[in-house]
Amino acid sequence: MIEVTGLTKKYGDKTAVNNLTFTVQPGIVTGFLGPNGAGKSTTMRMIAGLDAPTSGSVLVNGRPYRNAKAPMAELGTLLEAKAVHTSRSAFNHLLALAQTNGVPKSRVTDVIDLVGLGEVAKKRTGGFSLGMGQRLGIASALLGDPQTIILDEPINGLDPEGILWVRNLLKGLAAEGRTVFVSSHLMSEMSQTAQHLVVIGRGELIADVDEAAFVAMASTNVVLVRTPQATELRDLLIGPDVSVSSPEAGLLEVHGLNAEQIGDVAFEHHLRLHGLAVQEASLEEAFMEMTRDTVEFHAQTTEENAGRHQVGAGEVR
Repeated sequence: MIEVTGLTKKYGDKTAVNNLTFTVQPGIVTGFLGPNGAGKSTTMRMIAGLDAPTSGSVLVNGRPYRNAKAPMAELGTLLEAKAVHTSRSAFNHLLALAQTNGVPKSRVTDVIDLVGLGEVAKKRTGGFSLGMGQRLGIASALLGDPQTIILDEPINGLDPEGILWVRNLLKGLAAEGRTVFVSSHLMSEMSQTAQHLVVIGRGELIADVDEAAFVAMASTNVVLVRTPQATELRDLLIGPDVSVSSPEAGLLEVHGLNAEQIGDVAFEHHLRLHGLAVQEASLEEAFMEMTRDTVEFHAQTTEENAGRHQVGAGEVR
């Protein structure tokens, strides 16, 4: 378990993390989301004891991580996959970690096989691809057979097979009762992996809820209705708190009523329905909606760029 209470980190007059409080529970995969510059990496570094908080506290399995007698058995971390001696082989890199942390040599072979690096275990890590480096970083995190695992962007550089492997690995670790805390910018992958989400922006907590609840917070509750009697149904549904649009013939987009209410109206007036579906936001759409005011840098849209060039051309003339 990870317990974060009132966590704050300041660098001079800049506040990177501001009064964060959340708990990462064992037995599930918890996703850690936020725009670039939100404070995710800083928070993970404070959990791992690499950065000291300005104020607040972090407990890992009930105690400060720095006080752990067997650190690698308490917490496994992947915060920077490139943090390896590039002249060492993957095996020797892991062996050095094992020998300095009281981990048996047999565990090195176990984790190398687990992450699929058996064929390159004796090769220098300086020649590893990004994906191979990620696998080695995950092996390092799991070396001490830890109860709690935090991984920062673990699927960067992995191919589809590797991404699926990481997804199943994280779910398997959680199913064993471990605490799994993972950050990623790939919302489609988080939607398939994480059961709970901690979302931050500009160093502050935005949401600490399960994945379905987070998506529901940003959903527009649009119901799509297909019917050959669209005009008649539209006239029956529209009201003070209900809006109805028709993007194409035979299709209605209804705001302000749920699917059951629409179905009841159609049934009472003997109107045929060929389709009735709730249009839910994806995790990516929910994330964009919930964090849009905390994004540090915004790219211009095509329309904004076109307008800027037109103004510039007018000034030249």
